[in-house]
Amino acid sequence: MNRFIAIVTAAALWLLTQGVHALELPGPLVDADWLAAKLDQVKVLELRPDPRSFAVEPQYAISRQTGRKVLVEVGGHVPGSVWVDFSKVRVTREIAGQKVGLLIPAKADFEALVRSWGVNRGDAIVLVPLGESIGDLNEAARLYWQFKYYGEDRIAILNGGSSAWLSAQKPFSTQISAPVAGNWTAGAERTEIFASSEDTALASAGKGGQLVDARPIAQHYGLSKSGAVTKAGHIAGSKLAAAELLSRTSGGAQVYLDAASYTQLMAKLGISTKEPTISYCNTGHQAAGLWFVMSELLGNKGTKLYDGSLHQWTLEKRPVVGLAD
Repeated sequence: MNRFIAIVTAAALWLLTQGVHALELPGPLVDADWLAAKLDQVKVLELRPDPRSFAVEPQYAISRQTGRKVLVEVGGHVPGSVWVDFSKVRVTREIAGQKVGLLIPAKADFEALVRSWGVNRGDAIVLVPLGESIGDLNEAARLYWQFKYYGEDRIAILNGGSSAWLSAQKPFSTQISAPVAGNWTAGAERTEIFASSEDTALASAGKGGQLVDARPIAQHYGLSKSGAVTKAGHIAGSKLAAAELLSRTSGGAQVYLDAASYTQLMAKLGISTKEPTISYCNTGHQAAGLWFVMSELLGNKGTKLYDGSLHQWTLEKRPVVGLAD
């Protein structure tokens, strides 16, 4: 009898630590209605630049044109969500004797970070960006890619983020409590979604699929540059899918396009949605958004993200080209 009780107790404890296995995420994106209906079955992680806004109420106003209540300033948070400090999501690592910043953390470090947010094994995870710009969506896409790289499949992004949630007048909280450490475990590294400098060089030479730049147009052509890179321009042979093309405004929030619109857009840009692809930008932030579109929304599982992007590329003194070249 004692052994039976011990087995039942152990099984119960195991189930408690596995998260909610019964819940199926509808896809890589969820909307505010879905999240509101499943809120008690998911782990919500909110990426917000200013954590102080978690504790203040959102600001609304009445539109003179429609007479409807519209969101003016994001505040509060999805009830039960945990704040994610995006500045800790990426780290400096040494590659071939070179210190490269803003890279994916090592496996043990990322696992510890995720556990600090209170995530447990088996949790269905929903990432909630601020949702005011494509840059916000890209932050969520970057963290999504890192989860995917370390084996996590039970994950989605709230389309439009906090802005969409509050614009839909869903419930919010201003109460903050520290999360209890979780037991989430990183899986085997999915190297098939990771591109190195060598992979990128092959693509540049036309030997490893297409190479796509996700930066603004002016940076691609070398008319301006990010402080994260040492030389203006783009990697030879790359096509351009500027980040500002990859979202639209809807109800006061920046949201992803539908798959049909992305398919048409990529065709206009001369980008194949089927060919093996490497996305890059300055530091792997904007490129994560393009990776998310190509891999998760369009189903091109041959898409890789160049983690170090032009930051690493130019540190290694590899060539770039601009209008004058």
